[in-house]
Amino acid sequence: MKKIDKSKPLMLYVAELIYKKIVEIKERNPNITNIVSIEMFIGSDTYNNISSGKYHDDLLKQLKENNFINNETGNKIPNETIDLLNLQKKTIIEQLSKNTETYFAKSSFPLSNSQNAFNLLWRMCETYELWCKEVGNKKLIKLNIID
Repeated sequence: MKKIDKSKPLMLYVAELIYKKIVEIKERNPNITNIVSIEMFIGSDTYNNISSGKYHDDLLKQLKENNFINNETGNKIPNETIDLLNLQKKTIIEQLSKNTETYFAKSSFPLSNSQNAFNLLWRMCETYELWCKEVGNKKLIKLNIID
């Protein structure tokens, strides 16, 4: 039987941070929905850190200072992964920024900035939960978005 690699991919670091912060909001406010928890996360200090690109800048700086060795695995981080982290940073900045030029498909109605942000944050939480499920770490799943 093939052994599952349970080390967290670098691409999931930001998703895990977002997820944990949303879980904290939900735990402080047990009667609110996941949707409201995500909406409350928008505009937080962590959200601003991520949406400005600072989170990724700090992560990439830390990786460079560690000679691109993954602390969790001890393995050298491939250039492709660094490229993907930069792409992730660019995508997150675009999706979480206050862009007013995004429109619903087949219409001329602007897509709300908060809807763009909400959708990305929801997908990040889903991705984190799917990874937890895949590696058998179901105890980390607190929001039950994928159920």
